[in-house]
Formats: sequence, structure tokens, C-alpha cells
Amino acid sequence: MRAFLPSDSCKETQLNALNPQSWLQVERGKFSKLSSSCTTASSSIESFIKVPEPPIVPFFKPVDYVEVLAQIHEELESCSLQERSNLYLLQFQIFRGLGETKLMRRSLRSAWQKAGTYEKQGEELIVDLLATCNKCAQEFGPMDVASQFPVEVDGASQETAENSFSFSPLHAMLNGYFNESLCEDIDLSENNISPLGLRTISVFSVTGCLSDVPPDLLLEILVFANKFCCERLKDACDRKLASSVCTKDDAVELMEYAIEENSPVLAASCLQVFLHELPDCLNDERVVGIFSHADRQQRLIMAGQACFSLYCLLSEVAMNLDPRSDRTVCFLEQLIESAETDRQRLLAFHQLGCVRLLRKEYDEAESLFERAVGLGHVYSIAGLARLGYIKGHKLWSYEKLSSVISSVNPLGWMYQERSLYCEGDKRWEDLKKATELDPTLTYPYMYRAASLTMKQNVQAALGEINRVLGFKLALECLELRFCLYLANEDYKAALRDVQVILTLSPDYRMFEGRVAASQLRTLVREHVDNWTTADCWMQLYDRWSSVDDIGSLSVIYQMLESGEAKGVLYFRQSLLLLRLNCPDAAMRSLELACQHASNEHERLVYEGWILYDTGHCEEGLRKAEESIRTKRSFEAFFLKAYALADSSMDFSCSSTVISLLENALKCPSDNLRKGQALNNLGSVYVDCGKLDLAADCYINALKIRHTRAHQGLARVHFLRNDKAAAYEEMTKLIEKAKNNASAYEKRSEYCDRDLTKADLEMVTQLDPLRVYPYRYRAAVLMDSSKEKEAIAELSRAIAFKADLHLLHLRAAFHEHVGDVLAALLDCRAALSIDPNHQEMLELHSRVNSHEP
Repeated sequence: MRAFLPSDSCKETQLNALNPQSWLQVERGKFSKLSSSCTTASSSIESFIKVPEPPIVPFFKPVDYVEVLAQIHEELESCSLQERSNLYLLQFQIFRGLGETKLMRRSLRSAWQKAGTYEKQGEELIVDLLATCNKCAQEFGPMDVASQFPVEVDGASQETAENSFSFSPLHAMLNGYFNESLCEDIDLSENNISPLGLRTISVFSVTGCLSDVPPDLLLEILVFANKFCCERLKDACDRKLASSVCTKDDAVELMEYAIEENSPVLAASCLQVFLHELPDCLNDERVVGIFSHADRQQRLIMAGQACFSLYCLLSEVAMNLDPRSDRTVCFLEQLIESAETDRQRLLAFHQLGCVRLLRKEYDEAESLFERAVGLGHVYSIAGLARLGYIKGHKLWSYEKLSSVISSVNPLGWMYQERSLYCEGDKRWEDLKKATELDPTLTYPYMYRAASLTMKQNVQAALGEINRVLGFKLALECLELRFCLYLANEDYKAALRDVQVILTLSPDYRMFEGRVAASQLRTLVREHVDNWTTADCWMQLYDRWSSVDDIGSLSVIYQMLESGEAKGVLYFRQSLLLLRLNCPDAAMRSLELACQHASNEHERLVYEGWILYDTGHCEEGLRKAEESIRTKRSFEAFFLKAYALADSSMDFSCSSTVISLLENALKCPSDNLRKGQALNNLGSVYVDCGKLDLAADCYINALKIRHTRAHQGLARVHFLRNDKAAAYEEMTKLIEKAKNNASAYEKRSEYCDRDLTKADLEMVTQLDPLRVYPYRYRAAVLMDSSKEKEAIAELSRAIAFKADLHLLHLRAAFHEHVGDVLAALLDCRAALSIDPNHQEMLELHSRVNSHEP
């Protein structure tokens, strides 16, 4: 399995050591399936299926993230602009530790918006697309750095300012008490200024500007101006040179001057070039040297007050490239040097501790983890425990984790970590507790699955790993399931999983980084019948109609090999990835759809979806309209209807959305997409109260096997006061759908309390990340005056899921029982998730007025 960081070696020659052909005999009968009598198979499994220890991740993981988010929100109300940027960056780190991708991005965007503009880095693709929509892309693309720095001029008039700033130090040298002031001729030849340079300075003293001056001469004048404290001349050179930085080589050369001559505008312009060329520029030793060897003053010249932000970014990029590298260590050491608060320091100490641990520099790692713990980062104790185990002090590690568990409200990772230092039933009990407290942790499922496999119970092992894959598409879990299917000689299922792995991560390497997933796919394919294009479409329909998103992804991956209609297939792939909560992979697929679009109007639609998905709804609509003008197509009408319906709260736009969807349905398309359009059209009709028309849409969608339409039809039955029919309709969906947590959740609305409770318990079992069941159970407990139990039910989910609605309800409960401080913490943490949520703002205002 692939852990946090790749293994020491990734050589293809190591494939032979694994000998996967022993699992993939061409003649299937040559290799026996698992059985208690097959000791060879059992020993093969032990060498083939390995679950690595869970990594010590380089994230900020406070024991009570709600409290820290609340503190950050409170500090944001009264801090400076630069401090706001750093606080949003810290908020990002908290959401990152929780695995909340959308919230991470929101915090990063807030940090970016509050930062000095020279810190910002654009997205080239988005910039290009915005430019085609005639929208100013300055916010995203390379900027005129000089314009972002204010010109500071002293003196009552421009003329006075010129003389004062340019030549007052020279005037003192020429006319003051210096030896040179007694000479008729003063030799300036030792000051490295040429006659042309002096003439240029003379012109500047009169005009106040430097026009048509070549860069080499500007550098000469910059050095001279800095040496003789000619601040206004120096500033003019600084800004002029900044505008000449175009390439990485320019930036490398000029950054040296910028640092030596204390020229922040030029330094920022060079820095911008480096940041826009990440990660590639970190393969240039000259660039790495600039960042690695900078002292405090040089860091300030390069990044101003954003030094910590800069080295956070550089460290992250370096860890992704090679976490064991000296480059990564240097950047993290600079991160520590740049830290100004204890929270920044504990994060930096912990991250460098993780890297030192990976490099097997155990004494250094121990010191860093201890410093992080000393600053309050309890999660770093996991690093100390792991080091204790490595050094042979297993009991000490167990007791260390036990002490933590007994001293705070325990979290899932604490039991997971302690499980490593015990055996047998104790380990299983700790892992069971870890899953109860944090069902998002993958290691407990993987350990249980591997253990069951060792006991020749592959079906039970598959059931265990399927639990987590039902709600979290984790690569390491897909890899383990791939191995389990091989053990069971289910090559079709194994092929499915490896193709999904390659969809999510095309360069993924399996077995601790030793084997390319693509190579294993090649081996497995030898044991699976080839599908024609027609077979692939039939398989896709089957999986789509059974709501098997993982299976659909695999089929699309296989279809892409045919080379036909790749743009359409990549687009379908992106839709599935979004549904599976894989936004980064979805965006990559959308970009590939653009590159492989078969015509102009198709490309415009995919560009529109990219803009829409990145928050530029108006520009996405324009792309759809441009595509429609080029050619009326299903996807263009569908995009425009979807974006309009999703972005407008005004019901008056409903008629427009209906018209657009009707136009889409008149255009050629396959039934997979037409089913979705009919489903969407039905939803709009329901919102407009046109239930008969809505029912027709859902029935027509079901006729072409759009299974999700059962949910819409159930809603129609319910609105017609036929609750039993609604329940029956949702039961049909549950019977057909492979992934049906949402179906159970929706069905719970159409039955009595006992059945509702049973359905919602099933939802939590299938997908513990869905928050509605916790809220419902808490509300029922509150209605029964069981306040403590109600708050505990919400707290159970809040511990691993940062959710606005959970926090909102718990804040209301705290207010109800008179715990104002707890209510205020929840309000502030919730506003960190969504600072503009009106109901949350009102509750916060009310609770805040009661604070003692």
C-alpha cells in the first residue's frame, strides 16, 4: 500500500521480487483458490497483502478543532490585514487535517484575498478562459508588481522631493566636512558608475523618471543609488527593473541584486516568476539555493510579512516532489525560522519532525516532536510513540497513548495509534474504538480486512474493505481490495479496481511504490475477455442504472483506450468523479475533455463547466451561450440550464430553465444524459408545483433506466399525500442502487418514527459522513428532554466532520441549556466554515449578547 510518502526504491526491477505472475497464471487452474488446506496460497497472501502502519501525517490536528477555529474567528475580528491572511492560512491547515477539501479551498481563497497582492498566484487555465469571456484576469494572472507597492515621497513639492531623495546624501559629501569637499575635482571612478550612468542620473534629477534605460544600466544606477542613499532614484530603478523580469533566468539573476541592494519590488517580481513555475522551478538548484540560504533580512526582502506563507507553500511542494530530500528539510527549517506565533511554530516543528522520521533521523525527529508537543500539539505525541516503538520501547509507547486518552476527550487517531503497540484482542478493541470515534480512518478497515484474509475468510475481508469504500474512495483501500480480488481469482473485479486507481492517479505505484499500477493492469487484462465498443456501452448503461459509480468509472477508463469520442468520455468521467467527491481528479478530467473535444461547440461547453466549477458562474453561462450560437446541442443547453438553476434563488427563472431543458431534450444525445435532463426537469416542475408534469418526467426517465428518478417520483407521491407510495418508490431505488445511503436517508422521510430510526441507522452505517441522521437523532433526544444525549450525538459527528449544520444545531442546544460559552465557541467555529450564513450570524449575535 502507498503510505504518506513513497518507499526508498521505485525500481521496476523490483517487480520480479513480488512475482505477481504467481497470482495471474494464464491457465487459471494452475493456481488454487484460498482454502485452509492450501499452505502455499496462505504464504503467498502474507507476502502479497501487507497493510503498512498508518503514517504520521504532517498536518495540524488539534484535540479540539472547534475551539481553535473559534479562537481564529475571534482574532479575525480585530487583527491587521497581514495577520488576517496568516489566520486564514492556519484555518486552512485545520481543515486540511480534517480532510475537508472544500473548506480548505475556501480558507485558502480568503487568505489569498486578504494577502498582499504580490503573494498571489494564478491559475493559468482559468486566466485564459476568463480572458476569452472579456473578464479582467489581473486578479489571477501575473501582475504588475510595482503597481502594488505605494510610492513614498517626503517633502512639500515634487521638486523638493526629487532633490531631497535623490541627492541630499551626495550634497553632504560634496559640501560637508569631508576631504573631498576641499577638492576642485572629485574622482568618482571607484564608485562603479559610468559617465552614461551619471548622465542618466542627471536627467532623472530634472525629469524625475527613467525612460528607455537598458537593464544593465539600471542595475548600475541601482547599486549607486543604494550606496549613496538616493532613495527616490533607487525606488525608480527598483520598479523599472521589476517590469523587466520575464523568465526564470531573469529572476535568478535579478533576485541576487534585489537581495543585495534591498530592492523589494524587484524581489517580489522575481518571486512571482518562481511561484508561477512551481513545481518545475524547484528542480533548478539556483532557485532552491535562493530560498534555502536566505537569512531573515533576505526573506523579508523577498516576501515581506508573508515569509511564513511563502515557506508553507514551498515546503508543501517540496514534500509532494520528494519528502526525503535535503531541499524539503531546508524549506521546513526556513519555515521554522519564519514562524512568528506558537501555532505557526508547532505546525513547522511537527512537519519537519515527520520528514526527519521518514529520513530515519530519529534523534532529530524526537526533538522536533517534543517541541511541537511543548507548544500544545498533542498529535505530535503519535510521532514520539512511533519513535519509542522503533527504539524498542513498545510498552512506553502504549502507556504514552494511554495517558493521552485518559487526559483529553479521545479521538479516533489516538486509539488507532495505540493499537500498534498491543496484540490480539486488545488491538481489535482499539481499532473498533478508533472506527467508532472516527470512521474516516482507513487503517482499521484495512487491518481487519488483511487479518480476515490471513484466516482464509476473503468474503468477510471484502465486506470490511467495502464498508469504507462505500463512502470514501481511498486509493490505499482500492489497492487492498485489488489484492483481495486477485486472491479470490476474481479478475474482472480486480481489473475494475486497478482501472479506477489509474483514473484517480495515472502514475500511481502499488506495493509500497515498487510497481506501477499500469503494469499490474496489463497483467490482469490477460485474464479478462475483451469488450467491443458496443459491449462497453452496454456495461456502462448497466452500471449507471444500478448507481455503481466506481464500476462506471472503470468502464469509461476502458472505453478511452478505443480512441473514439475521448472528449465526451472524459466529460462523463468528470461527472462521476464529482459525484464521488474527487474534485481534483474531476478537474483534471475536464481539462482533458477540453483538449480532446471533437469540435468548437463541444470545447466551449467543457470550458463552461470548468468556469462554473471554479466559481465563475456568469462566465460559464457565457460559454454555454457561445456554444449554442455555434451549434444547438444537448450539453450546451444542459449547462446553461444547470448553471442558471443553481445560481439563481429567483423562481422567476424557472420558466427559462424549463425551456432550456426542453431544448436540450430535443437535441441528439444518449439516454444516460437524457435521463439526467428529465430528472432535472422533473425537479424544476416540482418546485413550480406542476406535479403531473414532474411525474411524467420521472416516469420517462425511469423508462430509459435513469434509476435515480425513483427519488423524484417518491417526492411527487409525498406531495400528493401518498406517503405509502413514496416509501415504496424509495424501496425500489434501494433494491436497484449499489450505493444507496442517500436512498435510505430519503426514504426515512416517508415512514413512521421507528422505521425512520432504522433507515437512518443504516445511513450512518453505510456512510457515516452524511450529517442528517445525527441531526435527526439529536432532535428526537432533545424533544425527549435528553439534552446531554442530544449534544453527545452531535459531538460524535463533529469530532470528525466539520459541518455548519451540526455546529449550528449544537450551538442552539448549548444556548437552550444555558451554556453560553460552549454556544459561542460553536457559533464562531461555524462562521469559520461559512462566514455569511445568515441564521448562524443571527444566533451568534444573540449568544454573544449573553456572554458574561
